[in-house]
Amino acid sequence: MVTKFLPLVLAAIPLIAGTFMLRWMWAWMVSNQRLATAVELPESDEVSRTKSRGWIGQWLFRAGFRSPNATVLFLAANAAALLFGLLVAFLLYQSAVITLGGTVLRAIPGSVGEVFLPLLWISPVMAVAVVVAMPAIVVRGRRRKRVRMIEQDLPLSLDLLATLAEAGLSFDAALERVLETQRNDRPLAEEFRYFLRDILTGRGRIDSLRRLKDNVSVPWFSIFVSALIHAEQIGASLATTLRAQADDLRSRRRERALAQAMAVPVKLLFPLIICFLPGIMIASLGPIIHQIVQMLDQVIGNGFGASS
Repeated sequence: MVTKFLPLVLAAIPLIAGTFMLRWMWAWMVSNQRLATAVELPESDEVSRTKSRGWIGQWLFRAGFRSPNATVLFLAANAAALLFGLLVAFLLYQSAVITLGGTVLRAIPGSVGEVFLPLLWISPVMAVAVVVAMPAIVVRGRRRKRVRMIEQDLPLSLDLLATLAEAGLSFDAALERVLETQRNDRPLAEEFRYFLRDILTGRGRIDSLRRLKDNVSVPWFSIFVSALIHAEQIGASLATTLRAQADDLRSRRRERALAQAMAVPVKLLFPLIICFLPGIMIASLGPIIHQIVQMLDQVIGNGFGASS
């Protein structure tokens, strides 16, 4: 009796969860709309704009999705994925796939397949969870790709900036010369162009640097920008600061490469144990175990024959 109604109960769980999620997203959008209507934020106040963006908007902004409707589109994509996942789960429960799978698992000798029956019953729920997580997975992948590209371009850009600053150029002029050699689709060059645009519009240099650090939010880049802000505040030499940051970044990259190289044997341990060790054990000990089993069969058979 319980097994008969279990699929219906499992199908109701994602429906209830989806209802609560849609209600939460609607309440969140309404509250943000009321906040934006009630409080008129100045366009030049970056702190207020960051707070009004919300953590989802900030996450999407740092991942490269910088449309004004990025948050709404992300929530709409999550809602669409939820509805699609619920539809898929409903079709799976209505079809004979789960019933056929249960019949196949029950047909396994020794009742071993019955252990996997709960996994088969909740497989539509797991499919709903995977489909709902797809928009977040896409944004997370975009963010990681952006961080990786920034970390790749930052050392060379720092070396060029330090060389040009030592030649007598200011930071803005050196940055413009460096951007002439960068591709437009690289995220680091894009962020530097936003920084120069803020400087041209009259924003303070320290505020622009803080905005640049918040928009990128990469540890290595944040250290570099913090050093620039400190040098700007105390009036230190820009060329010395850039050269020190370039050397420090180069040493950190070397240490990171050495750490990754030292971690390779540990990462190879599990594939070796899982993939190669069983085959080696079977190839080396298989014939010996087979001979031992044959000898035991002969001994047991002779013993029973003598006793009879």
